[in-house]
Amino acid sequence: MVSSELLKNNPLGDPHERQVPVYLPAGYDAKNTYPVMYYLAAYTNSGQGVVEWRGFGESIPERLDRLIHEQQMGATVVVFPECFTRLGGNQYLDSPAMGPYASHIHDELIPLIEQSYAVKKGAKHRAVLGKSSGGFAAIRFAMDFPGRWGAIANHSGDAGFDLLYQRDFPAVADILAQFNGDIEKFIKRFWKAKKVMGSHILAMMHLCMAATYDEANTTQLVLPFDLETCELNHERWQRWLAHDPVNRVADHVGALQQLNGLYMDCGFRDQYFIHYGMRQLAKKLEKSQVEHTYTEFNGTHSGIDYRLDESLPFLYEKIK
Repeated sequence: MVSSELLKNNPLGDPHERQVPVYLPAGYDAKNTYPVMYYLAAYTNSGQGVVEWRGFGESIPERLDRLIHEQQMGATVVVFPECFTRLGGNQYLDSPAMGPYASHIHDELIPLIEQSYAVKKGAKHRAVLGKSSGGFAAIRFAMDFPGRWGAIANHSGDAGFDLLYQRDFPAVADILAQFNGDIEKFIKRFWKAKKVMGSHILAMMHLCMAATYDEANTTQLVLPFDLETCELNHERWQRWLAHDPVNRVADHVGALQQLNGLYMDCGFRDQYFIHYGMRQLAKKLEKSQVEHTYTEFNGTHSGIDYRLDESLPFLYEKIK
């Protein structure tokens, strides 16, 4: 159990005490020290969710066991931060409307792990990775916390916000219209529903993004478009765009160049069109002379945990 002082009294009323799973490799011996990775769950998932048994395919702990047994990577400790929220997930940034989740991981969780487990201390032995929202957070952590990470892996992380989010604004407006534009009423009904609809998850996701990207949102959430006409509020939308990794590379070249490894991949059939944003991001990195690996594969945004067979050994080699 992790008790966070930073998350106490957070705006959403989410618990500040969390169960944080930690993977220890077979034969873990506290007399030795191990590199450490932090896996950030995608939106709608959680740290506890990603370590659970699966009926089809491997859980991440099972995948780690196999990769280590096959000597594709060495023994590693892996931490799964638990940051699920009332808005259905997390982008892992500090937000006045959600709470200081980035600071929680960097200033509370990392020191606690280093005190509690036999992990090698220091950034050069520490990596962060994730898919979707987790991948977005991984590259943002590299940008926003220079010198704190040795390597990162970004699987299909949110990028290219114009293509990723704007196309869904009319659908979100239609959902919220069923609640007369009352966002708090929608959120309460969401959690009381016996069956959660995919369209409602889409609307909740956009509320999570609004709470994360728009610092003007505090106690009341406002989306970057008019709920009646769907006209874009350009001032609010610019706040979202300022968080797009594509738009942040130029100002964070020095931080990114401190990494010993930067791995990215994306399916070229991603149903959210994230591959276009990832291509833009890769081009920006190349132009800025930030060393990185970017790969596209024949897949969508779903069912891509098998790509961890590429990123986990990559990260291990960079932080061992």
